[in-house]
Amino acid sequence: MNFLAHSYLTFSDEQIVGQFLQDFIRNDERFSFPAKIQQGITLHREIDTFTDSHPAIFEAKKLFSPLVRLYSGAFVDVSFDYFLANSLPEPQLFEHSQKVYAALKNHQDILPVNLILMLKKMQKDNWLYNYREDWGIQFSIQNVLNKAKYLRKDLPVFEIFLNNKPELKKNFDVFFPVLLEQVTKINSGF
Repeated sequence: MNFLAHSYLTFSDEQIVGQFLQDFIRNDERFSFPAKIQQGITLHREIDTFTDSHPAIFEAKKLFSPLVRLYSGAFVDVSFDYFLANSLPEPQLFEHSQKVYAALKNHQDILPVNLILMLKKMQKDNWLYNYREDWGIQFSIQNVLNKAKYLRKDLPVFEIFLNNKPELKKNFDVFFPVLLEQVTKINSGF
């Protein structure tokens, strides 16, 4: 799952921070944060593990893998943020995006510099809210391509997304309720 899903699958502001930190810290650094932020880091890891083993994700990856091979999971994650964004009422999505930006800004003192820099761009262009738009997902897909070490930057990944929206949506609809249930169970163990 990508930024929207990871932030949505939280139960506190501290967990939001942990969910974001996971992608910006080394493994041994996770224990240096307060317990509630560590919960977010743990949730992120558990979500990724659960996601990687789910049959609906495997099916969705097949749509991207002929073009991007091992990067197919990253593009499924981005695609699923689009469907999550569009499953929420617009005011709720906007409110959630503002909550995430505020939670991260309120913890800037512990965020790595590269996360702070990304947050500024994310908030300025309201990435989380704009995932509901095709152009928002196109932007996100291009960001993944730009960061991918072994992929050409001009691959038509966005076209694959557009051409397979119905199939991707079916996979999302199968997967996301089960993921939400799993995350709720994990959180109850904290």
